[in-house]
Amino acid sequence: MNISAASLYENSSLPLQNATPRDSFSATLTKNIVAMLVWLALSIINGSMVSTFFRHSFFYEDPRYIMFIYMVINDAVQLTLVTGLYVVSYAFSKILASACCLLIMMAVLTTRSTPLILAGMAIERYVSICFPLHYGHMCTVQRTVWLVWVILLLSATPPFTDLFITLAKEPASFFQTSIFCDHSLLFRDRSIYYKNCAFDSVYFSSVFVVLLYTYCKIMLAARAASTDLVSVKKARNTVLLHGVQLLLCMLAFVVPSMQAPLIQLFPQYSMEIRYINFLLVYIIPRFLSPMIYGFRDEKFRKYWIKYLIHRVGRVKPSEHLPQKPK
Repeated sequence: MNISAASLYENSSLPLQNATPRDSFSATLTKNIVAMLVWLALSIINGSMVSTFFRHSFFYEDPRYIMFIYMVINDAVQLTLVTGLYVVSYAFSKILASACCLLIMMAVLTTRSTPLILAGMAIERYVSICFPLHYGHMCTVQRTVWLVWVILLLSATPPFTDLFITLAKEPASFFQTSIFCDHSLLFRDRSIYYKNCAFDSVYFSSVFVVLLYTYCKIMLAARAASTDLVSVKKARNTVLLHGVQLLLCMLAFVVPSMQAPLIQLFPQYSMEIRYINFLLVYIIPRFLSPMIYGFRDEKFRKYWIKYLIHRVGRVKPSEHLPQKPK
């Protein structure tokens, strides 16, 4: 959920178990079925894209598509974790703190990765348009793989520092207790909150500057008309869509502070408010990645559609098979 939901868990001061009134059984069942169906639909889309990518060597030899498929996989893992946390919050009131720790840390890691991937993809488009003659040696597969590892390292820093602070402040027996799986209940020390606020400020500001800079440089390249105008326009629109994705990422950190006063004003609709936020902020943005590359990129769309047609043809019942003699 461009988690995301991990951010909801990370910043919310109103844990789910304190929300009143509770949903009826039918409402709970409906909400969980909808969440699972959306997860299933997006998982099928993401899975088909990953399969298309690995079926053609020219995709995983292109830094652009490597970064794209990294985002798709990151989104798929994030969506699975956040949907799992959402369903678990209804199915079980409490789980072991150690199990909750693993789920929350993975959710936060995938959440933090998304804006950094957007920045990396924007830089790739910037180099492609503004330095076309140097693109081949500036954007190589090896450097792209190193960039992926750097993104993972930076994204893992906040959750692991949360864990180290908790290990230093909490007794070892804490991880054997059962808790409601919530970031604020798992990582309870106040210093963690201030650390994450400082990290988020630097983190989002840096990504915003990168996106703004690359967008402006691509715009200048378009005015100079020294490169293919069609390519420049596509690159400009792609970076602009990355900016929209970044705003959606930031919503995941803003929503909890807006959600709390809304629930206080309308306590009878607390579960509905949470569910709407869950869909708008953590589910719907997952459709952006397929749209940006899966649908807009002509090369990838061509092979993706071929793969989908091939898969549909394989599962379609055969109508012309010879019948066995009676």
